[in-house]
Amino acid sequence: MPLGCLKPYLEGARGRYNTHLFIMEVNQLLSQTNDYLSSLGYPSSPELLYRPVEYALEAGGKRLRPLFVLMSYGLFADDYERAMPCAAAIEVFHNFTLLHDDIMDNAPLRRGRPTVWNRWGENVAILSGDAMIISSYSLLAKAPAHLLQRVMECFNRVAMQVCEGQQYDMDFESRQTVEQSEYINMIALKTSVLFEGAIEIGAILGGADEQNIALLKEFALEFGLAFQLQDDLLDSYGDSRLGKSVGGDILEGKKTFLMISALNSATDEDREALGTICHDNSLTSEQKIAHTLAIYDHYDVKTRTEAEINRRFEKALNALSKVEANADALATLREFVEGLMNRDK
Repeated sequence: MPLGCLKPYLEGARGRYNTHLFIMEVNQLLSQTNDYLSSLGYPSSPELLYRPVEYALEAGGKRLRPLFVLMSYGLFADDYERAMPCAAAIEVFHNFTLLHDDIMDNAPLRRGRPTVWNRWGENVAILSGDAMIISSYSLLAKAPAHLLQRVMECFNRVAMQVCEGQQYDMDFESRQTVEQSEYINMIALKTSVLFEGAIEIGAILGGADEQNIALLKEFALEFGLAFQLQDDLLDSYGDSRLGKSVGGDILEGKKTFLMISALNSATDEDREALGTICHDNSLTSEQKIAHTLAIYDHYDVKTRTEAEINRRFEKALNALSKVEANADALATLREFVEGLMNRDK
Protein backbone atom coordinates (compact mmCIF):
# COMPACT_ATOMS: atom_id res chain seq x y z
CA MET A 1 0.00 0.00 0.00
CA PRO A 2 1.51 3.38 -1.00
CA LEU A 3 1.30 6.43 1.22
CA GLY A 4 -2.16 7.06 -0.21
CA CYS A 5 -4.63 7.50 2.62
CA LEU A 6 -2.01 8.84 5.06
CA LYS A 7 -0.61 11.60 2.83
CA PRO A 8 -3.47 14.10 3.27
CA TYR A 9 -3.17 13.78 7.05
CA LEU A 10 0.61 14.08 7.16
CA GLU A 11 0.60 17.17 4.97
CA GLY A 12 -1.19 18.85 7.85
CA ALA A 13 1.90 18.43 10.01
CA ARG A 14 3.86 21.49 10.92
CA GLY A 15 7.10 22.20 12.73
CA ARG A 16 10.75 21.24 12.49
CA TYR A 17 10.59 18.95 9.49
CA ASN A 18 10.37 19.73 5.81
CA THR A 19 6.97 18.26 4.95
CA HIS A 20 8.28 16.22 2.02
CA LEU A 21 11.10 14.68 4.06
CA PHE A 22 8.77 14.02 6.98
CA ILE A 23 6.29 12.19 4.74
CA MET A 24 9.14 10.10 3.32
CA GLU A 25 10.25 9.18 6.85
CA VAL A 26 6.79 8.02 7.92
CA ASN A 27 6.16 6.34 4.58
CA GLN A 28 9.27 4.21 5.07
CA LEU A 29 7.85 2.81 8.30
CA LEU A 30 4.49 2.31 6.61
CA SER A 31 6.10 0.46 3.72
CA GLN A 32 8.05 -1.80 6.07
CA THR A 33 4.86 -2.55 8.00
CA ASN A 34 2.96 -3.49 4.86
CA ASP A 35 5.84 -5.61 3.58
CA TYR A 36 5.89 -7.51 6.86
CA LEU A 37 2.12 -8.03 6.86
CA SER A 38 2.31 -9.28 3.28
CA SER A 39 5.05 -11.74 4.24
CA LEU A 40 2.99 -13.48 6.91
CA GLY A 41 2.01 -16.12 4.38
CA TYR A 42 -1.27 -17.58 5.58
CA PRO A 43 -1.99 -21.12 4.30
CA SER A 44 -4.01 -21.55 1.12
CA SER A 45 -6.26 -24.20 2.67
CA PRO A 46 -8.89 -24.17 3.96
CA GLU A 47 -9.49 -21.27 1.62
CA LEU A 48 -12.62 -19.98 3.37
CA LEU A 49 -10.68 -19.61 6.61
CA TYR A 50 -7.53 -17.87 5.39
CA ARG A 51 -8.53 -16.00 2.24
CA PRO A 52 -10.84 -13.62 4.18
CA VAL A 53 -7.94 -12.89 6.57
CA GLU A 54 -5.72 -11.90 3.65
CA TYR A 55 -8.59 -9.94 2.10
CA ALA A 56 -9.08 -7.93 5.29
CA LEU A 57 -5.38 -7.11 5.62
CA GLU A 58 -5.05 -6.28 1.91
CA ALA A 59 -7.70 -3.59 2.27
CA GLY A 60 -5.07 -1.39 3.84
CA GLY A 61 -6.18 1.42 6.10
CA LYS A 62 -4.00 4.02 7.76
CA ARG A 63 -1.99 1.47 9.81
CA LEU A 64 -1.92 3.96 12.68
CA ARG A 65 -1.66 1.39 15.45
CA PRO A 66 1.41 -0.48 14.15
CA LEU A 67 3.00 2.88 13.35
CA PHE A 68 2.44 3.86 16.98
CA VAL A 69 4.25 0.70 18.09
CA LEU A 70 7.19 1.47 15.84
CA MET A 71 7.36 5.18 16.65
CA SER A 72 7.19 4.49 20.37
CA TYR A 73 9.92 1.90 20.02
CA GLY A 74 11.97 4.40 18.00
CA LEU A 75 11.97 6.83 20.91
CA PHE A 76 14.34 4.49 22.76
CA ALA A 77 15.91 2.20 20.14
CA ASP A 78 16.53 2.20 16.39
CA ASP A 79 16.43 -1.42 15.19
CA TYR A 80 12.77 -1.34 14.12
CA GLU A 81 12.78 -4.94 12.88
CA ARG A 82 12.80 -6.09 16.50
CA ALA A 83 9.41 -4.44 17.10
CA MET A 84 7.81 -5.39 13.79
CA PRO A 85 6.12 -8.67 14.87
CA CYS A 86 4.33 -6.91 17.74
CA ALA A 87 3.40 -4.00 15.48
CA ALA A 88 1.88 -6.48 13.03
CA ALA A 89 0.08 -8.26 15.89
CA ILE A 90 -1.66 -5.01 16.86
CA GLU A 91 -2.76 -4.43 13.26
CA VAL A 92 -4.04 -7.99 12.83
CA PHE A 93 -5.97 -7.67 16.09
CA HIS A 94 -7.43 -4.33 15.00
CA ASN A 95 -8.66 -5.87 11.75
CA PHE A 96 -10.11 -8.81 13.66
CA THR A 97 -12.26 -6.36 15.62
CA LEU A 98 -13.42 -4.80 12.36
CA LEU A 99 -14.56 -8.17 10.97
CA HIS A 100 -16.76 -8.76 14.00
CA ASP A 101 -17.88 -5.12 14.29
CA ASP A 102 -19.10 -5.20 10.70
CA ILE A 103 -21.30 -8.19 11.48
CA MET A 104 -22.77 -6.49 14.56
CA ASP A 105 -23.30 -3.23 12.65
CA ASN A 106 -24.64 -5.00 9.55
CA ALA A 107 -22.15 -2.92 7.55
CA PRO A 108 -21.99 -3.83 3.84
CA LEU A 109 -18.77 -1.93 3.04
CA ARG A 110 -15.39 -1.43 4.67
CA ARG A 111 -12.75 0.80 3.04
CA GLY A 112 -14.79 0.91 -0.13
CA ARG A 113 -15.03 -2.88 -0.53
CA PRO A 114 -17.62 -5.46 0.54
CA THR A 115 -17.11 -6.48 4.15
CA VAL A 116 -16.00 -10.04 4.82
CA TRP A 117 -19.43 -11.11 6.07
CA ASN A 118 -21.08 -9.48 3.05
CA ARG A 119 -18.81 -11.32 0.63
CA TRP A 120 -18.52 -14.73 2.32
CA GLY A 121 -21.23 -14.81 5.00
CA GLU A 122 -21.38 -14.27 8.75
CA ASN A 123 -20.08 -17.69 9.74
CA VAL A 124 -16.96 -17.26 7.64
CA ALA A 125 -16.36 -13.77 9.06
CA ILE A 126 -16.69 -15.03 12.63
CA LEU A 127 -14.28 -17.92 12.15
CA SER A 128 -11.76 -15.92 10.12
CA GLY A 129 -11.87 -13.27 12.80
CA ASP A 130 -11.12 -15.93 15.40
CA ALA A 131 -8.15 -17.06 13.30
CA MET A 132 -6.89 -13.46 13.22
CA ILE A 133 -6.80 -13.09 16.99
CA ILE A 134 -4.89 -16.39 17.25
CA SER A 135 -2.50 -15.03 14.63
CA SER A 136 -2.05 -11.92 16.78
CA TYR A 137 -0.92 -14.04 19.71
CA SER A 138 1.48 -15.97 17.49
CA LEU A 139 3.09 -12.70 16.42
CA LEU A 140 3.25 -11.36 19.97
CA ALA A 141 5.03 -14.55 21.03
CA LYS A 142 8.00 -13.40 18.94
CA ALA A 143 8.75 -10.66 21.47
CA PRO A 144 12.04 -11.10 23.39
CA ALA A 145 11.61 -13.77 26.06
CA HIS A 146 12.42 -11.48 28.97
CA LEU A 147 9.71 -9.01 27.86
CA LEU A 148 7.10 -11.50 26.68
CA GLN A 149 5.06 -11.71 29.88
CA ARG A 150 4.75 -7.95 30.16
CA VAL A 151 3.83 -7.57 26.49
CA MET A 152 1.17 -10.27 26.84
CA GLU A 153 -0.26 -8.72 30.00
CA CYS A 154 -0.58 -5.37 28.24
CA PHE A 155 -2.19 -6.92 25.17
CA ASN A 156 -4.65 -9.04 27.17
CA ARG A 157 -5.77 -6.02 29.18
CA VAL A 158 -6.26 -3.93 26.06
CA ALA A 159 -8.07 -6.68 24.16
CA MET A 160 -10.58 -7.15 26.97
CA GLN A 161 -11.13 -3.39 27.25
CA VAL A 162 -11.85 -3.17 23.51
CA CYS A 163 -14.54 -5.82 23.97
CA GLU A 164 -15.98 -3.86 26.90
CA GLY A 165 -16.10 -0.72 24.77
CA GLN A 166 -17.93 -2.53 21.99
CA GLN A 167 -20.52 -3.85 24.44
CA TYR A 168 -21.12 -0.36 25.86
CA ASP A 169 -21.52 0.93 22.30
CA MET A 170 -24.19 -1.70 21.63
CA ASP A 171 -25.86 -1.00 24.98
CA PHE A 172 -26.21 2.68 24.05
CA GLU A 173 -28.27 1.78 20.97
CA SER A 174 -31.23 0.75 23.14
CA ARG A 175 -30.92 3.50 25.73
CA GLN A 176 -32.89 6.73 25.59
CA THR A 177 -30.22 8.82 27.30
CA VAL A 178 -26.44 8.57 27.46
CA GLU A 179 -24.25 10.95 29.46
CA GLN A 180 -21.23 12.56 27.83
CA SER A 181 -19.00 10.98 30.47
CA GLU A 182 -20.37 7.55 29.53
CA TYR A 183 -19.68 8.19 25.87
CA ILE A 184 -16.11 9.33 26.59
CA ASN A 185 -15.55 6.18 28.64
CA MET A 186 -16.92 4.05 25.81
CA ILE A 187 -14.65 5.53 23.12
CA ALA A 188 -11.71 5.38 25.53
CA LEU A 189 -12.27 1.62 25.75
CA LYS A 190 -13.22 1.02 22.13
CA THR A 191 -10.64 3.27 20.46
CA SER A 192 -8.10 4.91 22.77
CA VAL A 193 -6.90 1.85 24.65
CA LEU A 194 -5.61 0.20 21.47
CA PHE A 195 -3.52 3.31 20.74
CA GLU A 196 -2.41 3.20 24.37
CA GLY A 197 -1.52 -0.47 24.13
CA ALA A 198 0.41 0.08 20.89
CA ILE A 199 2.43 2.88 22.46
CA GLU A 200 3.04 0.89 25.65
CA ILE A 201 4.20 -2.25 23.85
CA GLY A 202 6.55 -0.24 21.65
CA ALA A 203 8.01 1.51 24.69
CA ILE A 204 8.41 -1.78 26.60
CA LEU A 205 10.27 -3.32 23.66
CA GLY A 206 12.45 -0.22 23.35
CA GLY A 207 13.51 -0.38 27.00
CA ALA A 208 11.69 2.71 28.31
CA ASP A 209 11.52 3.35 32.04
CA GLU A 210 8.25 3.40 33.98
CA GLN A 211 7.90 7.18 34.07
CA ASN A 212 8.22 7.51 30.31
CA ILE A 213 5.83 4.62 29.73
CA ALA A 214 3.22 6.28 31.97
CA LEU A 215 3.56 9.59 30.10
CA LEU A 216 3.31 7.88 26.72
CA LYS A 217 0.20 5.99 27.81
CA GLU A 218 -1.41 9.26 28.92
CA PHE A 219 -0.46 10.81 25.58
CA ALA A 220 -1.95 7.92 23.60
CA LEU A 221 -5.17 7.79 25.62
CA GLU A 222 -5.87 11.51 25.16
CA PHE A 223 -4.84 11.41 21.51
CA GLY A 224 -7.21 8.49 20.92
CA LEU A 225 -10.10 10.44 22.44
CA ALA A 226 -9.30 13.50 20.32
CA PHE A 227 -8.96 11.34 17.20
CA GLN A 228 -12.30 9.58 17.73
CA LEU A 229 -14.11 12.85 18.49
CA GLN A 230 -12.58 14.27 15.31
CA ASP A 231 -13.90 11.24 13.43
CA ASP A 232 -17.37 11.87 14.89
CA LEU A 233 -17.18 15.50 13.80
CA LEU A 234 -16.02 14.68 10.28
CA ASP A 235 -18.79 12.11 9.90
CA SER A 236 -21.31 14.92 10.22
CA TYR A 237 -19.36 17.93 8.94
CA GLY A 238 -16.81 16.38 6.57
CA ASP A 239 -17.21 15.72 2.88
CA SER A 240 -17.05 12.81 0.46
CA ARG A 241 -13.23 12.75 0.65
CA LEU A 242 -13.60 11.19 4.10
CA GLY A 243 -13.81 7.78 2.44
CA LYS A 244 -17.27 6.94 3.74
CA SER A 245 -20.74 8.41 3.48
CA VAL A 246 -20.99 11.68 5.39
CA GLY A 247 -23.88 11.61 7.85
CA GLY A 248 -23.73 7.88 8.43
CA ASP A 249 -23.86 8.28 12.20
CA ILE A 250 -26.96 10.48 11.87
CA LEU A 251 -28.74 8.00 9.63
CA GLU A 252 -27.98 5.16 12.05
CA GLY A 253 -29.20 7.21 15.01
CA LYS A 254 -25.89 6.72 16.82
CA LYS A 255 -25.39 8.53 20.10
CA THR A 256 -22.15 10.29 19.24
CA PHE A 257 -20.64 13.16 21.20
CA LEU A 258 -22.43 15.55 18.84
CA MET A 259 -25.82 13.90 19.30
CA ILE A 260 -25.44 13.72 23.08
CA SER A 261 -24.39 17.39 23.22
CA ALA A 262 -27.47 18.37 21.24
CA LEU A 263 -29.81 16.22 23.30
CA ASN A 264 -28.46 17.69 26.53
CA SER A 265 -29.20 21.25 25.35
CA ALA A 266 -32.30 20.81 23.23
CA THR A 267 -35.89 21.74 23.95
CA ASP A 268 -38.35 18.91 24.37
CA GLU A 269 -39.48 19.45 20.78
CA ASP A 270 -35.97 19.31 19.33
CA ARG A 271 -35.06 16.38 21.55
CA GLU A 272 -38.03 14.44 20.23
CA ALA A 273 -37.06 15.34 16.66
CA LEU A 274 -33.49 14.12 17.16
CA GLY A 275 -34.81 10.83 18.43
CA THR A 276 -37.17 10.23 15.51
CA ILE A 277 -35.57 11.78 12.40
CA CYS A 278 -33.51 8.72 11.50
CA HIS A 279 -36.64 6.54 11.59
CA ASP A 280 -38.85 8.88 9.54
CA ASN A 281 -39.44 7.08 6.24
CA SER A 282 -41.08 10.17 4.76
CA LEU A 283 -37.67 11.88 4.66
CA THR A 284 -34.81 11.16 2.27
CA SER A 285 -31.36 10.48 3.68
CA GLU A 286 -30.28 13.97 2.63
CA GLN A 287 -33.24 15.52 4.43
CA LYS A 288 -32.56 13.54 7.60
CA ILE A 289 -28.95 14.73 7.64
CA ALA A 290 -29.85 18.34 6.85
CA HIS A 291 -32.57 18.46 9.52
CA THR A 292 -30.25 17.01 12.17
CA LEU A 293 -27.40 19.35 11.27
CA ALA A 294 -29.75 22.32 11.50
CA ILE A 295 -30.51 21.33 15.10
CA TYR A 296 -26.79 20.80 15.78
CA ASP A 297 -26.04 24.26 14.41
CA HIS A 298 -28.78 25.84 16.51
CA TYR A 299 -27.13 24.51 19.68
CA ASP A 300 -23.57 25.21 18.50
CA VAL A 301 -22.67 21.54 18.71
CA LYS A 302 -19.82 21.77 16.18
CA THR A 303 -18.01 24.46 18.19
CA ARG A 304 -18.43 22.55 21.45
CA THR A 305 -17.11 19.36 19.88
CA GLU A 306 -14.11 21.19 18.43
CA ALA A 307 -13.37 22.61 21.88
CA GLU A 308 -13.37 19.13 23.41
CA ILE A 309 -11.13 17.83 20.62
CA ASN A 310 -8.65 20.65 21.21
CA ARG A 311 -8.74 20.13 24.98
CA ARG A 312 -7.98 16.43 24.66
CA PHE A 313 -5.26 16.96 22.07
CA GLU A 314 -3.54 19.63 24.16
CA LYS A 315 -3.49 17.18 27.09
CA ALA A 316 -1.92 14.61 24.78
CA LEU A 317 0.80 16.98 23.61
CA ASN A 318 1.46 18.13 27.17
CA ALA A 319 2.12 14.54 28.26
CA LEU A 320 4.31 13.92 25.21
CA SER A 321 6.37 17.05 25.96
CA LYS A 322 7.44 15.53 29.29
CA VAL A 323 8.79 12.31 27.77
CA GLU A 324 12.57 11.97 27.96
CA ALA A 325 13.68 10.23 24.78
CA ASN A 326 15.42 10.76 21.45
CA ALA A 327 14.62 14.35 20.42
CA ASP A 328 14.32 13.64 16.69
CA ALA A 329 12.06 10.64 17.29
CA LEU A 330 9.87 12.72 19.61
CA ALA A 331 9.62 15.42 16.95
CA THR A 332 8.59 12.83 14.36
CA LEU A 333 5.86 11.46 16.63
CA ARG A 334 4.59 14.95 17.39
CA GLU A 335 4.59 15.89 13.70
CA PHE A 336 2.72 12.69 12.94
CA VAL A 337 -0.14 13.24 15.37
CA GLU A 338 -0.40 16.94 14.52
CA GLY A 339 -0.87 15.97 10.90
CA LEU A 340 -3.58 13.50 11.87
CA MET A 341 -5.44 16.08 13.93
CA ASN A 342 -5.17 18.80 11.29
CA ARG A 343 -7.02 16.63 8.77
CA ASP A 344 -10.22 17.89 7.21
CA LYS A 345 -11.22 14.53 5.80
